[in-house]
Amino acid sequence: MTRQYQCVIFDWDGTLMNSEARIVSSIQTAAERVGFPVLPYDVSKQIIGLSLEKAILTLYPDADASGIEAMAKGYTDCFLDESCVPMLPFDGAEALLQFLHGEGVKVAIATGKSRKGLDQVLDEVGFEPYFHFTRTPVESESKPSPLMLQQILDEFDLAPEQAVMVGDTEFDMQMAQTIDMDRIALSHGVHELERLQGFDPVASFDDLMSMQAWLKGRLLPHA
Repeated sequence: MTRQYQCVIFDWDGTLMNSEARIVSSIQTAAERVGFPVLPYDVSKQIIGLSLEKAILTLYPDADASGIEAMAKGYTDCFLDESCVPMLPFDGAEALLQFLHGEGVKVAIATGKSRKGLDQVLDEVGFEPYFHFTRTPVESESKPSPLMLQQILDEFDLAPEQAVMVGDTEFDMQMAQTIDMDRIALSHGVHELERLQGFDPVASFDDLMSMQAWLKGRLLPHA
């Protein structure tokens, strides 16, 4: 029986926002500043979706507390205030969010970004009004822990089968799979589609417009 969703939960970077290049550039710049090895682009991008501290430890497992702190500050300064690398929402992002509002479903974010970073970028692109609730690792736990998803479900008084997680990384897929929440994989982001399909998504798409068409008839207004 096809599930109908009262809530659609999005990852942010690589799902709604095409920010991969700025994230990697900021990671590499921060590493150079603190004297860490500057890792190749394809290596650095694999951690997108994790909390900043967990991402740094994944890339630099021997880093001590002071190194992690310096790296995190360098990354944040570069990404939020210094980087000239452009980033824009993916094509169809705003139309999709408007469509979901018209359908009467709840719309949320579960992201690895910091609260400061998420709030700033939502304000910059004007998307903040489209989301009923957002969660970051600051108020929760880093992916792939499903705690962010559970907090969102609790906020709306929903069960996992009443919501769907949309993401571009295996971290998104894993946290949804852990609590038996349906998941939609997007191939326009960070991780290859083959990796995402290992977590049995209910659907996979190359773009947001195709996903919007698929969602028609699969949504139920939130009570």
